[in-house]
Amino acid sequence: MRHALWMSAATLACATAPALANDELQQMMEDPTQWVIQTGDYANTRYSELDQINRDNVGDLQVAWTFSTGVLRGHEGGPLVVGDIMYVHTPFPNNVFALDLNDNGRILWRYEPQQDPNVIAVMCCDTVNRGVAYANNTIFLHQADTTVVALDAMTGEVKWSVKNGDPSIGETNTATVLPVKDMVIVGISGGEYGVRGHVTAYDMETGELRWRAYSTGPDEEMLVDPERTTHLGEPIGENSSLDSWEGDQWQIGGGTTWGWYSYDPELDLIYYGTGNPGTWNPAQRPGDNRWSMTIMARDPDDGMARWFYQKTPHDEWDYDGVNENILVDKEIDGEMRQLLVNFDRNGFAYTLDRATGELLVAEKFDPVVNWATHVDMDPESETYGRPMVVPEFSTAQNGEDVNTTGICPAALGTKDQQPASYSPRTGLFYVPTNHVCMDYEPFRVSYTAGQPFVGATLSMYPAPDSHGGMGNFIAWDAVEGEIVWSVPEKFSVWSGALATAGDVVFYGTLEGFLKAVDAETGEELYSFKTPSGIIGNVMTYEHDGRQYVAVLSGIGGWAGIGLAAGLTNPTDGLGAVGGYAALSDYTALGGQLTVFALPE
Repeated sequence: MRHALWMSAATLACATAPALANDELQQMMEDPTQWVIQTGDYANTRYSELDQINRDNVGDLQVAWTFSTGVLRGHEGGPLVVGDIMYVHTPFPNNVFALDLNDNGRILWRYEPQQDPNVIAVMCCDTVNRGVAYANNTIFLHQADTTVVALDAMTGEVKWSVKNGDPSIGETNTATVLPVKDMVIVGISGGEYGVRGHVTAYDMETGELRWRAYSTGPDEEMLVDPERTTHLGEPIGENSSLDSWEGDQWQIGGGTTWGWYSYDPELDLIYYGTGNPGTWNPAQRPGDNRWSMTIMARDPDDGMARWFYQKTPHDEWDYDGVNENILVDKEIDGEMRQLLVNFDRNGFAYTLDRATGELLVAEKFDPVVNWATHVDMDPESETYGRPMVVPEFSTAQNGEDVNTTGICPAALGTKDQQPASYSPRTGLFYVPTNHVCMDYEPFRVSYTAGQPFVGATLSMYPAPDSHGGMGNFIAWDAVEGEIVWSVPEKFSVWSGALATAGDVVFYGTLEGFLKAVDAETGEELYSFKTPSGIIGNVMTYEHDGRQYVAVLSGIGGWAGIGLAAGLTNPTDGLGAVGGYAALSDYTALGGQLTVFALPE
């Protein structure tokens, strides 16, 4: 066997028991030379201790090598590096490549699933996939058609596969998975098709289903204890979800789980968010629509819920609540707290106690947010924890289907799924944002399995004060709840951020630039134009003593689907996909990995 395979075999040696496998994975996450799951670590910090590339020399970065994925459309997620092998994924058809880092990225193996192309028609917002994960000498992939596949990390051989959903009723997948203990945690997409969201745990070795927790419905199917599962410190009570929907609407209630997952090994809790309720027409679903739009904390062993926090009750704007939850320990009022920080689509940044779900901070992270004035932070108030909605920007309008104009943010959110990062050196969070507003007109819609269940028409445009800019890259203080600095961008910043011990933060732009900025000041230190717009997430690794930075480029995703789907006329690509046709003046379709390093 080739040298690269032997070297990686030593690194990827299987543990002898599930608990040890989990210990091994955590040790690998703590090794900054590798990048073994999409978020870098269980805490979702997307931070690296590597500092060979730093604020003083990052301006000297050069392209070290490239790799074409052979697939167009939107490339979200990023590559993994385990030992001497890099693993690269693509959007549909979700090919996976293992590349030899000892031999100029030579392809060691490739996995090319044969999926029914009809699944493309029921994928909401491009054919993206947010990447593979590694654990226990296995690469885990969740395909667009909801097939979860376990691949031998050395050979690409399929160990097992299971079907997690049914595309014929609108269930698809765009997310990565999270290996925890001896399980793989997976979600589901399809909120725009009347899908009922759920999270599922599969046995890492066999693919056997261990548990499934629904976002809506009866307590026993949601895996909640009415007396022990809490919301803002109070028991949720019996039938908390059922009582917040009209009739049996919860069965097509959305709350899908297509975002990011995090895990606290000490508290032994997994965290994730649920998406928008179906339909987008709020007049058709009176009530709080629990538990859509909710941060959930669960025991990974049996899926039982510890606590919930619903950020946007009775969502009227498609402010999906699936964004990443970043786990950090920081001092608040002189006391060290175990925190969870969430930057929501609705424009509010939340800081909670991740052990109890106590709400500590809720502030706007874009000043133009206007649909709500603030979140009620008075624990004695009947509206504690709820956003105070501005009637002018409500889309319900007393049940009338009227066009509500000037809502900020747009349905894209102040931030979509593009993940933020955190640097323990500065104590700041680095957040890619959208500076976009919208007009929103609901209409009546009926549910038909496998057909769109949207019920609204909308148009999106730059915020009024943005002078044509549709995005910002910001640094955020999660204790004070305020912006420290902000870098404006022409288009939404749709890539994930990466912070490093070199006091550099990396991100990409829709035009295709990889940028590096000073972690303390936001000053731009480096910029390079890649072949296509960047909606992927920047990562870093070390090989043979040399630090590398890598990112996928390939325009697409919600902000770029107009271009990805060939809609380049300025009047195309409006409505639910946003008006980003102007991107065609700056970039073109592509699928490429670009790897950077300092000169040797």
